[in-house]
Amino acid sequence: MPLPRRTRIALAAGSVVVAVPAIAVIALASIDWNRARPWLNERISTAIARPFEIRGELALAWRQQGQVLPMPHLVAKDVHIGNPRGMQAPSEMLSVRQFAFAVELLPLLRQRIAIPELRFDHPELLLQRDAGGNNNWTFHRDDQPSTWKLDLQRVVFSKGTVRYIDAVTHVDASANVDTVNDPRYGVAWQLQGKWNNQPVSGSGKAGAVLSLQQQTAPFPLSADLDLGGTHIVFAGTLTKPAALTALDLQLKLSGASLERLYALTGVLLPETPPFSTEGHLTANLGANASHWIYDQFTGKVGQSDIAGKLDFQTGQPRARLSGTVQSKLLQVSDLGPLIGADSNASKEARGAEERQPGNKVLPVETFRTDRWTAIDADVNFKAAQITRDKNLPIQHLETQIHLKDGVLSLTPMNFDIAGGRFTSTVMLDGSGKVNAHAIRATLKANASHLQLKQLFPSIDGMQATVGEINANVALAANGNSVASLLGSSNGELKGAVSQGSVSKLMLETMGLNIGSVVLTKLVGDKQVKLNCMVTDFAVTNGVMKSRLFVVDTSEARIDINGTVNLGNEKLDLTLQPDAKSVRVISLRSPIYVRGSFKDPEVSVDKGSLALRAGSALALAVVAPVAAIVPLVSTGPGETSGCRR
Repeated sequence: MPLPRRTRIALAAGSVVVAVPAIAVIALASIDWNRARPWLNERISTAIARPFEIRGELALAWRQQGQVLPMPHLVAKDVHIGNPRGMQAPSEMLSVRQFAFAVELLPLLRQRIAIPELRFDHPELLLQRDAGGNNNWTFHRDDQPSTWKLDLQRVVFSKGTVRYIDAVTHVDASANVDTVNDPRYGVAWQLQGKWNNQPVSGSGKAGAVLSLQQQTAPFPLSADLDLGGTHIVFAGTLTKPAALTALDLQLKLSGASLERLYALTGVLLPETPPFSTEGHLTANLGANASHWIYDQFTGKVGQSDIAGKLDFQTGQPRARLSGTVQSKLLQVSDLGPLIGADSNASKEARGAEERQPGNKVLPVETFRTDRWTAIDADVNFKAAQITRDKNLPIQHLETQIHLKDGVLSLTPMNFDIAGGRFTSTVMLDGSGKVNAHAIRATLKANASHLQLKQLFPSIDGMQATVGEINANVALAANGNSVASLLGSSNGELKGAVSQGSVSKLMLETMGLNIGSVVLTKLVGDKQVKLNCMVTDFAVTNGVMKSRLFVVDTSEARIDINGTVNLGNEKLDLTLQPDAKSVRVISLRSPIYVRGSFKDPEVSVDKGSLALRAGSALALAVVAPVAAIVPLVSTGPGETSGCRR
């Protein structure tokens, strides 16, 4: 029985639909694709604006992998891609022993090239950027967007090498990649080279399959690196590889100084003692800007602990660092490298170029202001306790660190010390706008209610001393180190000690009242009423000149005059003690404090002392008992006061 006409037409149409692809499959499979290599090489070279060549065999096979229709698998051996014109040697960007991929057929009807998997076997990849910023990984794009879309789902990378050369950041590093039998990672790599002119080496692992379609699928990464002495260990994932975003890592860092991280991160951090830190690093790496967050980190800098959160964002006009850092216990010695006040051994360990001269006390190491304009910062820092030693704790330090356009300010910088409070504001202009080779600095500080016995706890006799200090400092200077800043400073220092009491033994020793010292040692020390102590120094071009410096008690008055030269670190002070009551065997004479900060010299007026000694010797010949008379001082009486 003949079939109806409509049925015959439907069957014929169906046969054509099935036959055409089948014929196409047979035809494509029977073609010698090696003959098409010159044509493919030429067309692809033109499309990507750089040399492309398939030097080995080219074959097409049809395989069915869970699809309705089989997919063509193109396999090319010995594939080479050159650098774009103008890029210096090495001239080749990529060579692959075998390059293979499959294409889904049905998406072609919608002008979409769907590649489920792109496989590179034994590749040698070179990523390169020259000093002008031109790179070899950006391919030529037509002005008119193509109607065809590429959908690359995943990349499989087997044994090979990757080299990265960057003239902008001074990087030349190579990694040898090999497959590993690991349930989490598919490849392992060994790295060697230079990064920002620092030697870099290490190893790590990564996934063998990079999914570009499932953006939430984690791509595992881990590494253990050494970069110029900084040790870096991380493990985590990359969850959006198509956009090179969403890094999520557990990160460990350690090294000689936090400042060394600038070469790696571009983040400006201060000079410090050796450090170690561990925390959670997340990042979004955008095309024009990136955002990094280092959260829940803990660690140590020297003997001090640190913890907190830092947020770093790139952008224009410059990158920005913000966050909060806390410390439970901060050692004063760990702050030394910030201003170059650490030892020469410490300077050598952290790679400082300048060494402290043996005859200098004030730090001469220059500030590196050339980096201050590379970043803006707004970081809050708190320290619960700061110790110089067990005897002088500083508590509750808090400061807001601002850095904008090369101007660093600490507004405010406050802390508790010796039972009182120290408040200050500090501004350091390192922008170079005023002086290209120096910092313009200002300091305003106030100390209130500092307790004497807490301020000098290790000095004999001070534990029985009471009274409190109040002081004000206002200085302005220009220089490129602590020494040069203080050596050029202008301003004033004022201070006063309110009424209280002071150790008699300490005063007797300062007044050279030998007999009273002996008696005090025999019968014990006692407290002497302190009427006042006032200091007033004018500072001009680094020279502190005493306008008023008086210590007045119920038993003595000491006037101090002279200068302290911060430029050449020289002392020239005269202490004139004057007793208010009778002293036995008093050698009261002017006391001179001279010499350098490093080696101060204390001496007595030899002329006055010789005159008294000569009189005593003459009287001793006539009447030994009378010899004591010239050595007895009655003093000016019971007047007191801190005014001249």
